Parts: sequence; C-alpha cells; structure tokens
Amino acid sequence: MLLCRKSFIVSCQSEGNDPFNSPKGVAMFAKAAEMGGADGIRSEGIEKTEEILSQVDIPVIGLVKSRYKDNSVRITGSFKDVDELVNIGCHLIAIDGTFREREELTGPEFIKIIKTKYNCKIMADISSIEEAIACEKAGADYISSTLNGYTPNTFENNDGSPNFNLVKSLIKSLNVPVFAEGRISTLAQAKQMLDIGAYGVVVGTFITRPRVITNKFIEFIK
Repeated sequence: MLLCRKSFIVSCQSEGNDPFNSPKGVAMFAKAAEMGGADGIRSEGIEKTEEILSQVDIPVIGLVKSRYKDNSVRITGSFKDVDELVNIGCHLIAIDGTFREREELTGPEFIKIIKTKYNCKIMADISSIEEAIACEKAGADYISSTLNGYTPNTFENNDGSPNFNLVKSLIKSLNVPVFAEGRISTLAQAKQMLDIGAYGVVVGTFITRPRVITNKFIEFIK
C-alpha cells in the first residue's frame, strides 16, 4: 500500500481567478502540507501535478477535472487524461467511479480497462455504495466518498456536512481501503471519520483555499 492507515491527505487545488491558481502556487501549498505532516497530496491538472511531484516526497494522487454535459463534475474522464498522469509519474490516479458514462463506459468499466492497460494504483471517486462495490470488483485499489453530494442523483445529500453514514456503509461493504472526502471542515469531523473506521481522510478547501475560508468568517460575523 502506498498510503498507510489513518492517512491524512491534503487536496491542493485552485481554480478561476484565485491567486494560487498556478503550478507554483499549488506546489507551495503542497510543500507546506508536507512540512505540516501530511501523508499525501491530491492534485488537479497535469502541469500543477507535475510541479507538485517535483516539490514533495510523499505520495501524490493526480486527477484531471472536467464536466459532463449536465455540468456536473467529472474526475479523470478520458484515456488521454490517464496517459498523461501516468507519464508524469503520479503515484495514484483518481478516477470518476460513478455510473455516468464517459467514452461510452461507466466508471467501473473504465477502471477495469485502465487496470489491465497500466501498472497504476487507482482511487475511485464514488457517489454511492453501489458504485463503490462495482469499482472494487473492477480493480480499484482505494475508494473515496469524494463525489457524494456532487452528482445529479446525490445532490440531496449535500447539506454542507460530511456524509458519515455513507462512509460507514462503505467500510462495512468493501475490502479495499475507504477514504473519507467531501465537506470535511473541522478537526472533529476528520477525527470522527477515522474513529468510524475510515482508512484515511482527504481535506482540501478548509486548508488550501484561504479566499473561501475568509469568506466563511465574514459571512458568519456579518
């Protein structure tokens, strides 16, 4: 296993007009996270991920983010994306494991082909227990709750809080390591995920997006 039990992963992503939205910008966050004791980094985009790989000595989970026709988020949804992430030396690759089709394949079907074509570790980002089970059967090495609350069939699950019940169900139903990701914004929530049995926790926005964090404070104060 590349990642140990109780791993803490920091997602270093930036987009839009954020001042950190550059390879060097996100790499500085990644280096700071490593210095703080992070066990791994999650990174989006080929150039940014390549820069982060050159700056840290801990596992890097790479992905390429895009959109489906309904504008919902898609994680590493093409063979081209996988080719590029493998070629830059990603330690793990995050793949959209939902049942939504990309290149005429569902997530589990896509993962199955990748595992036969490449010698790489895959973290399947899922939105439901059914998707997780199918991704495990397809050969995914890790499962993450990343997309729950962000797909058309799970939008109702997004109340701003982590989905603890889903993570509990994943742990009970799967044999591969389960990572908790999505809307984890406090130390207590991260600890609770580990206490219920999550193999590891991924936190992004509330560590590496100071604009969002500042705005939360401002909204609360005012």
